[in-house]
Amino acid sequence: STVRAAVSAAARTAPGVPLIAGGKSFGGRMTSQAAAQEPLPGVRGLVFLGFPLHPPNQPGETRAAHLGGVTVPLLFVQGTRDAFARRDLIEGVCQRLGPRATLSWVEGGDHSFNVPKRTGRTAADVIAELGNTIVDWWQRVSGRP
Repeated sequence: STVRAAVSAAARTAPGVPLIAGGKSFGGRMTSQAAAQEPLPGVRGLVFLGFPLHPPNQPGETRAAHLGGVTVPLLFVQGTRDAFARRDLIEGVCQRLGPRATLSWVEGGDHSFNVPKRTGRTAADVIAELGNTIVDWWQRVSGRP
């Protein structure tokens, strides 16, 4: 109900604007579960920043079982060091979801997208990368500039 209320508020605030829903970690998972139960009105895509596929050191895919019920395009943005989504498992989930799912990696990022200092990238650099990734994905899937 919270996800649906947020989507309704966004639609009222920006009427006519295509909506993208999602969230960071558990927020994205809750959004996807809501969308799998019943499409979210006006939402044309879901973005997951660090989808929590499994608890750390407990690899599995059961948390992704509902994703097949989501009908809009999906963007998964994961850190390559994310303990909540082993790389081979999240890649397999996205592959099974087919062309609706796009997977993008933040090199060196953990679950919070923190990167080691040795990369030379700052938190601001990573935030900009996340934003650019989302915009690029939306332009591809929507056909809008």
